[in-house]
Formats: sequence, structure tokens, C-alpha cells
Amino acid sequence: MKILYTPTLSVPALSAAQRAQILDAAGPGATLVEARDAARQRAEIVDADVLLGRVPPDVYAGNRRLRYYHALGAGVDSILSPELVRSDVVLASEKGEVGIHLAEHAFALLLGLTRGVHTALRDPDYRHREPIRLAQRELFEQTIGIVGFGGTGREVARRALGAVDTEDVAPEPFVEAIWKPDRLPDLLGASDVVVIALPLTKATHHLFTRDLFRRMRPTAILINVTRGEIVYGDDLMAALDAGLIWGAGLDVTDPEPLPSGHPLWTHPRVIVTPHTAGGSPRRAGRAVATFCENLRRLRAGAPLLALIDKHKGY
Repeated sequence: MKILYTPTLSVPALSAAQRAQILDAAGPGATLVEARDAARQRAEIVDADVLLGRVPPDVYAGNRRLRYYHALGAGVDSILSPELVRSDVVLASEKGEVGIHLAEHAFALLLGLTRGVHTALRDPDYRHREPIRLAQRELFEQTIGIVGFGGTGREVARRALGAVDTEDVAPEPFVEAIWKPDRLPDLLGASDVVVIALPLTKATHHLFTRDLFRRMRPTAILINVTRGEIVYGDDLMAALDAGLIWGAGLDVTDPEPLPSGHPLWTHPRVIVTPHTAGGSPRRAGRAVATFCENLRRLRAGAPLLALIDKHKGY
């Protein structure tokens, strides 16, 4: 078995111990090849059996015997080429593993807004004491609506209440209700905070437009830590300026990267971080552990973990 590893931001390098774990899980005769640049990736993917990482669609198209693609990263929207979707290649990802740090980041954005931390950091001056205190808000006994109830949504829910999802999903302790998409307007109207925890698919691309913002409370806060293009950026700006919603905490934006000088960077009721929610010193270890387990399952003919439905996109 030949394993091709392409370093990514989430797993930028493999330690000697991790390499040994992977080769042990893959079994006798396995090889592990690292390819950082596209030219090397094109050369190595031709006879690779397993891919750990991610490659552009044009590089993927060069494979001849790939069986298993373990995408490093939870979202697969950028790699789901027609060739990959039509193929028999099994696709898995970090699905379900990034929720802890994405949920923590969501609450960092939310608390930064509600406690005025962003204002204090942008212009450190004691004169802001009274304006910040007057604008501060409490989260106690407020309702958080979670749009998307996969791994990230569940981790948010363990810190909050309420969810909507397209699938039939298991309940989560302390979650008051899990609704289908046809009740999304009800969730928006009932929520003081709306957290987006969706993957980016054809169905979710620019899901949040002016129509949905009109369904939200004028005091509501929107938090997005998954994919920027789920929210139509121009309509978000318009909703903020028109008072359709109170504020937004964004780790991902539309467009992305957000241009220097864009008004969202300095909006008084917005916090933007540059797509950093995915960072965690424990992330690589989780990803490698799941990959090793899947290698063992692949050899045994057992079902793999963290599988992606290539037609649904998640």
C-alpha cells in the first residue's frame, strides 16, 4: 500500500511517531510518501493507493489506483470534483473532529461582541468605559439557534440550546428542540443568537440573504465559523446597516479573504477573525488517530469513520 501525504494547514507535518503509527496501521510493505508541491503531488499520486491531505482537482485527476482519500479539513467543497464524485474512491475527512475548537471560537466571537472586548482592543482608551458598559449584553437565559447539527453544531449545543438540521439526527442533552429546514424561519425568529455550523454545498451557498435576515430579531447576533459563502456578504452588510440584525461574529467571510479596508473589519457591532477557528494544537493528533483507525478498518474490510457522502457534500 502506497500512502501519499500532502501537508495542510491543519496537519503541516508528521512527527516520526505519527509516521510509525500510520505505517503500522497500514500493514506490512506499506510506504509513506510526502509531497508538498503540485509537481511532486502529480508524480506521486499516479500509483498511490491512499491519499492523506488534499490536492486540487487537476492533481487528483492523475490518480490511477486510489482507493481511499482522507481529506485533511472538515469541509470538502473545494475538492469535490465531478471525477471524485463519480469515482469509487472512498472519501473521509476531519468531519466531527473540528467541532470543539470551532465551537469555542464561536463563543469567543460572541462574548467578544456582547462584552465589548472588540471595542476595547481596537482603541485602548479609558474613555470607552462608559460606552462599552452601556452596550454590554448578557447571554444568560438567551436562546441560541444552531443552523446545522453535525459535529460543530453539537459542540455549540453542548454550550447552548436549540438547533435545526436537514437530517434526522439524534437528540442532544439540554437541547430544547431539533427542527427540520422548513422551520428555519421559526428558529431565526426565536433566537437571540444564530450560529451557522453548516458545510458549504449547492444547497447552502448564499443561504443567508436579506430574506432570512428579515426573519431574525433586530437584536440578534449572527455567528459564522464554517464557510463564508453560506452568507451573502453584501446582504449581511445591508442587514447590519438597516438594523435587521444587531451584530455579527465572523471567522469566515464573503468574499474571503476579506479585502483590507472592508467595512466589516471596523464595524462597531462586528468581529472578524481571519479564518482561524480551525486552529488547535490537538487537531493533528485527532486527524492522524482517525486515519490510522481507518487504515486498519480498510485492511479488515470494515466500515470507515468520518465518511463523506460525495453527492451531498458532507
